[in-house]
Amino acid sequence: MAPQTPYPRATVKRIVKAHSNRPLSKNADVMVFLDYVLFLEELVREASTASKAAGERQISAAAVRKVREKTLNKYNG
Repeated sequence: MAPQTPYPRATVKRIVKAHSNRPLSKNADVMVFLDYVLFLEELVREASTASKAAGERQISAAAVRKVREKTLNKYNG
């Protein structure tokens, strides 16, 4: 059995192509996926800091909502 890929490249390519109205380079889907992963890591890091500052033991949905806008602005989203 072949190893499973971490994400379906064809699906990512199709989504990006549908929203961009521009031709895509060969590895554009890889860059989109990596940017997404970096965004999620930053969001979790910021939410963890916010939840610890609030005295919580775990990351809560409120902590994620609190840092969401700031993290999105960092990534021009």
